[in-house]
Amino acid sequence: MHPIPRYSRPLILALLSAMCFAPLRAQDKPAATATPAPAAAPAKSSTVENSVVKIFSTMRYPDPYKPWTKQAPRESTGTGVIIEGKRILTNAHVVLYASQVQVQANQSGDKISATVESIAQGIDLAVLKLDDESMFETRPALPRATKLPSVKDSVMVYGFPTGGTTLSITKGIVSRLDFTQYNFPTSGLRIQIDAAINPGNSGGPAVDGEKMIGLAFSRLGGGDNIGYIIPCEEIELFLKDVADGRYDGKPALFDSLQTFENPALRPYLKVDRSVEGIIVTQTDVTDESYPLKAWDIITRIGDTTIDNEGMVKVGDIRVRFQYLIQKFAQDGKVPLTVVRAGVAQEVSVPVPARRPMVIPDLEGSYPSYFVYGPLVFSTATQLFLGGLNNAAAALSAAGSPLAHRRADRPAFPGEALVVVSSPFFPHKLSKGYSPAQSGVVETVNGITIKSLNHLVAVLRDAKDEFMVFDFAGRKNETLVFPRADMIAATEDILNDNGVRAQGSPDTLAVWKAAPRP
Repeated sequence: MHPIPRYSRPLILALLSAMCFAPLRAQDKPAATATPAPAAAPAKSSTVENSVVKIFSTMRYPDPYKPWTKQAPRESTGTGVIIEGKRILTNAHVVLYASQVQVQANQSGDKISATVESIAQGIDLAVLKLDDESMFETRPALPRATKLPSVKDSVMVYGFPTGGTTLSITKGIVSRLDFTQYNFPTSGLRIQIDAAINPGNSGGPAVDGEKMIGLAFSRLGGGDNIGYIIPCEEIELFLKDVADGRYDGKPALFDSLQTFENPALRPYLKVDRSVEGIIVTQTDVTDESYPLKAWDIITRIGDTTIDNEGMVKVGDIRVRFQYLIQKFAQDGKVPLTVVRAGVAQEVSVPVPARRPMVIPDLEGSYPSYFVYGPLVFSTATQLFLGGLNNAAAALSAAGSPLAHRRADRPAFPGEALVVVSSPFFPHKLSKGYSPAQSGVVETVNGITIKSLNHLVAVLRDAKDEFMVFDFAGRKNETLVFPRADMIAATEDILNDNGVRAQGSPDTLAVWKAAPRP
């Protein structure tokens, strides 16, 4: 594997997360055979084992290319651990889009229905509540460590991986601690271990002694016994965040950075060797009031020095300086020291928990859509793009915004790309037209489309005899339809194809609203 630059653009980080650090699912092929751990002392073993549960999920994922429906049900299993408050902690990917969740305690024959109380796809954590809490009377919460483990510390991983039905325990050591990408745009501290982790282990505790040091969540694709756990520090931040019933997310810095290692950079920026730090190459926010500028050298975060690779020393570990954002952020800002034009100055930089995206992630929701004649329109999402990876070169060559705006912020509040999400429904109205699926709607009857709801409003208010659809990019056909025929044909098309509603609730609310005068 070729190395990825440490400070790549958000899109590269997202692709790295998707390709290399695969969440463990029940249907994945096991990466390694679990090695049984040496027998633990009975008291310690029973304490931990009584706190570990198996999770059964029935998932209904969105179908971005048939947004009026969902994918077929998918059965999956994972692991969870009992925490304070009569709750179960597990990975988000174990219960994401779950229509049914059941929990089974270790050595128990009963499955108890559960609901997802809180979920954070970015950091891959979720909290479950049980419909019947009597299980907690005999099964205690597992204590969590209050400090990070050290490299070479022993670790025991508990879970229910594929290959059996009883609790599995594997043993290893802590190999590495780093601050890295989880699911874009979220980054966090991550612990690498060499204990065997397989599909089904997701959400199981990693334990040192009688205390949990983290939660198993992924393995390196193609790696041999390279697994990852979410440390208790990240778990504590998540639980503190969701205490009010809502997940807000982690503060982050989204500017593009590069190391200060090349010798030509120092004379170019007119600074001597006493200046060390990381260079801002491009700010994510272009507003003039934004406190960082291109070619700023970030030398400190709070009172901690940043080295020329953008790293800081924290105790015994050396990690990316962004790790300290979650420690130093106050009221949505973090204090940085920068050298600009040779002069050091202190700035307070916004570190929002979310980065607006013109092509957003669904974050556990289902896509909006609207059917108009044989056309199905939807909002472009990262899930929609995920299925078009094989067509990435063609989209780029055609100048599609799906290629060149993949990581962009919205150009204005509320901007979203509207796509034809599906092939034409069979109907004579589309005769002679080439497939329009994945086309990004640019204008309708000369009106520039700003979002899906805006498109629906334009269709609703139209008075022209014909509806003319133009698409962004090159070599796209212009679609022309008689407006009255499109409206008349829609109901029959819905019935013929088993589509229960012309649109999602949000688009139907716009369609049924009174037209503008």
